[in-house]
Amino acid sequence: MRNRRSAGHSAPRFIGCLAALFTIIIWGTTFISTKVLLVDFRPVEILFFRFVMGFAALFLACPHRMKGVGCRQELTFVLAGLSGICLYYLLENIALTYTMASNVGVIISVAPFFTAILSRLFLKSEGKLRANFFIGFVVAMAGVVLISFNGSRMELNPAGDVLAVLAAFVWACYSILTRKISSFGYPVVLTTRRTFFYGILFMVPALFLFDFEMGLERFADTTHLLNILYLGMGASALCFVTWNLAVKILGAVKTSVYIYMIPVITFVTSVLVLKEPVTWVSIMGTVLAVAGLFLSEYNGKESGNSE
Repeated sequence: MRNRRSAGHSAPRFIGCLAALFTIIIWGTTFISTKVLLVDFRPVEILFFRFVMGFAALFLACPHRMKGVGCRQELTFVLAGLSGICLYYLLENIALTYTMASNVGVIISVAPFFTAILSRLFLKSEGKLRANFFIGFVVAMAGVVLISFNGSRMELNPAGDVLAVLAAFVWACYSILTRKISSFGYPVVLTTRRTFFYGILFMVPALFLFDFEMGLERFADTTHLLNILYLGMGASALCFVTWNLAVKILGAVKTSVYIYMIPVITFVTSVLVLKEPVTWVSIMGTVLAVAGLFLSEYNGKESGNSE
């Protein structure tokens, strides 16, 4: 009986882990598409186009309306769109204009820690944080630092670094809101689409502040079109659905620790695609980041749980 229950519990958990890992693999490779598009597009233009395309894809995939949404539920969708779609990406992009990309990469990886703190304050369903989470956090952050500053030195820039911290905190807020949304019982595609709608709505005023240009003729270039499709259909529409599914199954805290893998995926992609050199520092950083993920994810209680 115990084995049956254990197998029944592990199956959805395995799906959740796969969904989180798949999402991180895609998100860890988006820098290549973004780098290509930045030659002819402003960051805010890339952001707007990818999420509009993502919203359209989700609408085509599931054109049904959400029924019976209460005022409090609607407010949760509004806040999720504001935090995870609009503010997070704007803060991250603005931070990159003030400070080094390596600084932003390290600071953003602190998001799981913020998620853990917020979950203790607002989510009773997440359970008690164990010592292994914090040990894993320290180990993973050491790995992220080694990967990010491989061959370079850290240069502090208060404005950019503070914005990156705010971005990490905002993503943690989004994770908590996503966990709350998952309890409403609606299909993940519909909840993600509604979140996108509000995110795009809040993004519109920012377009006027950052000299947004429609310039759709730029997509006549096949390279531009393919890269925005990858960001819009893959990294936005598909990956936000799989990420939200992972949060629904695993919880906000356990899903957030997969963020440690983004620098690892970025490093591996850089080596394979951009032919960047491999060093012992980057290898050690990769090992530590992966080890930190497993330490934070491990739950010793599961192996001996007889309930």
